[in-house]
Amino acid sequence: MNSSKPIIHNKRRNKIRIHHEGVNILILSGAIFTAVIVTLWLTCGTCWLFYTLAIILCIVYGIMLNFFRCPIRMFQGPTTKSIVAPADGHVVVIEEVEETEYFHDKRLMISIFMSLTNVHANWIPCEGTIVKVAHQNGNFHKAYLPKASTENERSMVVIRTPHGQEVMARQIAGAVARRIVTYAEEGTECFIDDHMGFIKFGSRVDVYLPLGTEVLVKLGQATIGDETLIARLK
Repeated sequence: MNSSKPIIHNKRRNKIRIHHEGVNILILSGAIFTAVIVTLWLTCGTCWLFYTLAIILCIVYGIMLNFFRCPIRMFQGPTTKSIVAPADGHVVVIEEVEETEYFHDKRLMISIFMSLTNVHANWIPCEGTIVKVAHQNGNFHKAYLPKASTENERSMVVIRTPHGQEVMARQIAGAVARRIVTYAEEGTECFIDDHMGFIKFGSRVDVYLPLGTEVLVKLGQATIGDETLIARLK
């Protein structure tokens, strides 16, 4: 992780690449889909079944390509005390909750739900030092349900900011998601623009903040990971 941030012009920031978590899946799926289409063409020619299946498989593959996009982004605002959206999606929760796994006290929670059409790469929400990384097995309820935060499979990353405040980002699996990947490592420095991880096929990220944090987003608002400023610490 680099502490310095190179200047990246808009042309490069808008460049789209495929996340490395999806390369093998896309290659294997592409090979299987192609084999199915070729086999069907050889057996029944260009009949209605061939065209129907070919269109369906192309649409499915297009959705998969969209899902595994990994845009190159750089946060453009000040990083001091800033909390940046860790994921693309929509804000589904802004409320005070009792956090029982790490803080054991009341925290302000902002939750971002990612649909299948969103980028599923996750970014570090603030700068500091990673003091805790933990994975918890669990259920696979629909990610937008309140109980998903405490009952679903999840991975927490706790960051201590340079001002001594602690912020938790919790990756949560959904009804379809079956794998959470977390790159953060305890004891290392982290920076806005760093990748925190990846959740495969529909999920949610919760951010737990100290009470009194200024919230800068509203319920239902769309967020762009590593670009949307969602809160500002005291």
